[in-house]
Formats: sequence, C-alpha cells, structure tokens
Amino acid sequence: MRHALVFGGSGQIGQPLLVRLRREGWRVTAVSRELRADEPGLHWLHGDLGDCASLPSQVDAIFSCGPLDAFAQWYARCDLQCARVVAFGSTSLETKRESADPAERELAMRLLRAETQVLDRANERGVAATLLRPTLVYGAGRDATLTRIAQLALRWRYFPLPRRALGLRQPVHVDDLARAAQACLHSPASHGQVYALPGGETLPYRDMVGRVLAVVKPRPRLVELPSPLFALALAAARRSGRGGAAGLGDAAVQRMRTDLVFDIEPARRDLGYAPRMFRPTAAMFDPPPA
Repeated sequence: MRHALVFGGSGQIGQPLLVRLRREGWRVTAVSRELRADEPGLHWLHGDLGDCASLPSQVDAIFSCGPLDAFAQWYARCDLQCARVVAFGSTSLETKRESADPAERELAMRLLRAETQVLDRANERGVAATLLRPTLVYGAGRDATLTRIAQLALRWRYFPLPRRALGLRQPVHVDDLARAAQACLHSPASHGQVYALPGGETLPYRDMVGRVLAVVKPRPRLVELPSPLFALALAAARRSGRGGAAGLGDAAVQRMRTDLVFDIEPARRDLGYAPRMFRPTAAMFDPPPA
C-alpha cells in the first residue's frame, strides 16, 4: 500500500486531500499541532515542522499544505526517503512582489526563496517535486479573505468598498486544490514544475464580494464609497481598533482595483485541472468549531 506523509493535514486544503488520498487507497500519516484520533488508513502525529517525533523514515509521497517557507526549511535538513513531493505556495509571490507595503514584499520574497529551496533540494536528491500556487482560497471557512469579509459583514450588517473596486479575481475552492494535488501523483509532466491554480471563473472584486454577501443571513448591504470617504472611514476604523480593519493596509485596498489573473492552461494541460465556478454558499464561510 502506498504511503503518504501530509503536513497541514488538518488545514483547509489538507482535510479534503486526506479524504481523496484515502479513497484512492493510500495509507496516510498526517501531522497536526492538535491531538487527533487515528482513523482507518490515517495515523496522526502530534507536532509541527519544527518539532515532530516519530516521522516515518520512508514514504512514497510528501504533501505540504501549510506554510511553504517552514516546509522548505524542514525539507532542506530532513533525511526522509521519498520520490515525490507536492507543496502549496501562493500566487502572493507574484501579486505582492512589488507592493508598496514592505511586509508584503518580504512575504513574496520568502515564498520565492522557499520555492527555489524546495526545487533545488529535490533536484539534488533526484526527487520529483511540484509546487502549486492557489489564488483566493475559499470553501472551508478558514481563509483570511472571503470568510473574513463574510464575518465582518455579518457583524456590521454592511460591507464598505471603495468605488471602482473592479480588479479581476479568480477565487478557488479548497476541494479543487486538493484534487489538483492528487492529480500531480499521476502526471509525470508535472515533475519539477510550478503551477498557478486559479478558480474556474474570473470576476470583478466588487461582484465577488457581492456574491459572498448574497449568501450571508441576514443579508448585509454592500456600500460603495468615494475613495476619499473610504480612506477616512478606514483610517478611523484603524484608530479605533475596530475588528478586522487593522489588517487592511493601503496596498490591499489598491489591489481591489488591480487585475490579479493567472493562466489556468498549464494546470489544465498537465493535471486535468477543471475548477468550479464561483457559486458560494453560506456554509463555505462558517468558521469550523473550536
């Protein structure tokens, strides 16, 4: 029986990936920072990439569904025998590379260094590695963008946007990402490659937010403000510490008007990637119970 090691197995992408691997007959060892009970075909290890005892000495595939920089550091020093590695990064490597926010530029550089480190280390070992870059992830109530919008709108009963927030987006469902990771196992063409994984529909930021608000009950209002008024309201919210506003920087606001669109064709060609249209439901933005 084939054996997979999954980091981030309890996360929003890791959970549907575990289901898919087990359905395909894999034996899975997954790592979580929380204590979890084993299930048939699934063994949980307690720990993280910095401190996890009892890792197997050899597996057929390693999946990283958590922070790529932490995985890259672990992979550089580990001596575990494995012929296949699939790791998730982020399209933030591209979208934040030239951001006006130094912290966002540093994030992009960390992602780039991590990708390079994983690919170089895999090449040294003769290991087939594939890196996957999702766009805006949704579907499990654990993302930091669309679920955050839904929860803030529910709390405020409205959600403000600056006018002309029409930059194009491609939100992608967590199960489509899990399917893509699974497909890498059956695609020799994906060895040594990096793929953007956008969702199946491209739509303006405003329309994306509108679809999120349409499924929240009671339905919040979408309020569009002139840019100066939006900037004043945002500054006031930051000063007051109003929940959720503190993390919304000027660079993030500017991106609402910027197209962030990625080519789906390489993943479609090599992985049979066919993500769903953006048709959200309320359950997709319900945070899981603590």
